[in-house]
Amino acid sequence: MSRHANNGRKPGPQGPSQRQLRAGELVRHALVEILREEDINDPALAGVSVTVTEVRVSPDLRHAMVFAEPLGGGHAPEVVKGLNRHAKFLRGRLGRMIDMKFTPDLKFLHDQSFDDAVRMNRLFDDPRVQRDLLPDPPSDSWKDPDSKKEWD
Repeated sequence: MSRHANNGRKPGPQGPSQRQLRAGELVRHALVEILREEDINDPALAGVSVTVTEVRVSPDLRHAMVFAEPLGGGHAPEVVKGLNRHAKFLRGRLGRMIDMKFTPDLKFLHDQSFDDAVRMNRLFDDPRVQRDLLPDPPSDSWKDPDSKKEWD
């Protein structure tokens, strides 16, 4: 008998564990504080406010993908490259702020979810889509004597 019963569930892709989610939020909160307090000397990061939207941590908690978006969305590729250039510095600061056995290696990525949301809003504002989203007007077909059905 296997150690972990399947309980009738289909095996499939599983999301992150509770431990990974908790570690990701811990890293995210700490990175927000570091980016708010530290003055990083990089022309791509000068005067830019960065939003850390999500941190995904590997199962062994040694690697973290940090999804970031500059405020206003402008110059995102340059900002992400700047953050990746300073990833080791940020990791060092992170190690002092969090209490984990290992401080994860950081890899910064541009968060596409804001762009996707803007694209979806544009789609919903399209008149052709609006037409499909509106309910049909009420019908009086039940009053039509020709479509009368006999109920026995």
